[in-house]
Amino acid sequence: MFEKIRKAMVENQLSYRGIKDPRVIAAFLEVERHLFVREEEIEFAYNDYPLPIGSGQTISQPYIVAYMMEKLKIEKDDIVLEVGTGSGYEAALISKIAKQVITLEVDSHLYSESKKKLKQLGYKNIEVLKKNGFEGYEKKAPYDAIIVSAAPVEIPKILMEQLKIGGRMILPLGGFSQQLIYIERNDTDKFSVTGLIYVRFVPMIK
Repeated sequence: MFEKIRKAMVENQLSYRGIKDPRVIAAFLEVERHLFVREEEIEFAYNDYPLPIGSGQTISQPYIVAYMMEKLKIEKDDIVLEVGTGSGYEAALISKIAKQVITLEVDSHLYSESKKKLKQLGYKNIEVLKKNGFEGYEKKAPYDAIIVSAAPVEIPKILMEQLKIGGRMILPLGGFSQQLIYIERNDTDKFSVTGLIYVRFVPMIK
């Protein structure tokens, strides 16, 4: 049942709206979103909107996750830092493309639940850490790509510094009004910053 609904989600919410990267499409077809939502939300798992996952957090709208992943142009040898593990769904998707995903979660409950879930599902190339996302994770830096799944009001400079030369970062930025921002590190002290679509994410917390 879910396979058919998942395929419809990919066709109607992603492909129809312009998502073209075959690796992103394949990841969304493979990863079972209904396994990353609360039991009472399973019937809505493949709908085109965010869902609550507890602790005041949400699992993001599928299209927005796909849009962010496609913009990052993730490659098979990339090491990706994710800020805001949440349910673990986005990390699972990215892990289907990247070599390794380091994902950070500040909330104790979401950290333990997502770590347990990803282990149960057999994801070997995801490392889940309980950490403040504003600090990133220096130990595994620099990163090929960084994806932030909650909105700070200012771009965290520490995250920018943890990008490789040529590395990319995407994040929602702002308070009430938020915009996705794409950043590329062009040199040691040179970054290009591009505004993309307007979005609504939960605030990034410490």
